Amino acid sequence: MEKAKETKHYATGRRKGAVARVWLSTGTGTVTVNNVSLLEYFGREILKMVIEQPLEVTDMLGKVDITATVNGGGKSGQAGAMRLGISRALVLSDESLKPTLRAAGLITRDPREKERKKYGLAGARKRYQYSKR
Repeated sequence: MEKAKETKHYATGRRKGAVARVWLSTGTGTVTVNNVSLLEYFGREILKMVIEQPLEVTDMLGKVDITATVNGGGKSGQAGAMRLGISRALVLSDESLKPTLRAAGLITRDPREKERKKYGLAGARKRYQYSKR
């Protein structure tokens, strides 16, 4: 019986090398990342906007509390991973939000990863400079 009252939803988001584990619960709109406030962890306003995008699209900004642990990758990848995690958690909390989030392109995982460096090349595709003489 107590499980029905519980309003905590868990989802995982991934982007590049980053993994975000997101817990969504009804509340006042506080966002905590690795036990630190959102802006304190990410430091850039643009990344805050990226993370809050699913909440703005679904009009849930200020209605849910988010706790997340992120690791791997850089700050931008971590923000993207959090965005996907939040989107998935919102769908778990309310299935009717799925079409809205899908239309905004927030449910699809971005599969782009860093391409590996190949032997004989300077990078993944860049060649060493050719010298004729």
